[in-house]
Amino acid sequence: DPDSKHAQPGQQLGSGDVGYTIPAEFDTTLFHKKGALAAARQGDQVNPLKASSGCQFYIVQGKKWTDQDLDMISMQNGIYFSPAKREIYKTIGGTPFLDMNYTVFGEVESGLDVVDKIASVPKAPGDRPIGDVHMYMELVK
Repeated sequence: DPDSKHAQPGQQLGSGDVGYTIPAEFDTTLFHKKGALAAARQGDQVNPLKASSGCQFYIVQGKKWTDQDLDMISMQNGIYFSPAKREIYKTIGGTPFLDMNYTVFGEVESGLDVVDKIASVPKAPGDRPIGDVHMYMELVK
């Protein structure tokens, strides 16, 4: 959210916008495993092409899944989980129900424990951390 950089304590965030979206890009090699970086978007009712936000993203934490869970998600969403993906979802975790619905554009390459640390900070209503969480990122090609 572009409004988060100078937000006041308690200010509701998540609606900031830059005035454009990015076309959806679904790649079966990029999926919602723990540590994936993905683009937020508006819901299917107003965004049937699943275009991504031009400025909002999320880092996947999720949970570990069983084969039975993955079979159910596969049937409900019409997607296939390869044996390799299944192993990752069962051992590392993630949010497989978002696959092929939200664009994944990267991943945390090191320091995956930081994802859990960020997720565990105390939060106010609306899921905003009570204290600011500063992120410093480096784009690697």
